[in-house]
Amino acid sequence: MTDVLAAFEAAKGFMPLDEGLALYAAAREAAAGLGLPLLEVGTYCGRSTLLLADAAASAGTVAVTVDHHRGSEEQQPGWEYHDSSLVDPATGRTDTLPEFRRTLFAAGLEEYVVAIVGRSPQVAKLWRQPLGLVFIDGGHTDEHAGADYEGWAPLVAVGGLLVIHDVFPDPADGGQAPYRIHQRALASGVFTEVSALRSLRVLRRAAGDLTV
Repeated sequence: MTDVLAAFEAAKGFMPLDEGLALYAAAREAAAGLGLPLLEVGTYCGRSTLLLADAAASAGTVAVTVDHHRGSEEQQPGWEYHDSSLVDPATGRTDTLPEFRRTLFAAGLEEYVVAIVGRSPQVAKLWRQPLGLVFIDGGHTDEHAGADYEGWAPLVAVGGLLVIHDVFPDPADGGQAPYRIHQRALASGVFTEVSALRSLRVLRRAAGDLTV
């Protein structure tokens, strides 16, 4: 774990260490308990992917990460989280895929990760296998967060975990789209919250049909 934490802290990204440790604990539990793949929406440069990959490796499964690698809204030029070092000079557009691949290589975790380059709703329509954990940390608009929830939450296996990042009940603390999908999950009657650390929420799926 020490090596993975060092790689996590060295990687580009926004998740703080305490939330990363909470995500890692959830991923370890889900991987060990169900032996199913762990999936995240929103790869960016692979900071959180490392945690899922290490947890998956310990249980003989894989981490799947889905991203179009063009950056979310707040990472575009002129916005707060824009990083000019991630702009591809050939296209003039953000491209986080090369940095993500370097992150995985440096940590020695490439063989435990399936990286899908594409838009989350399109990939979700093609996915059929149940998942032990789904981590939603993609676009933070209602359109994108809502589509991520609708596409992936139904695929969480019974007993599996749904993890949502950047959940801020107070609008003064941040955008509300992740909070709203968190509330939808609780209102479904299918998910119950098992832990909360700052903006990270972990919910467990019970038996029953999920209407999104």
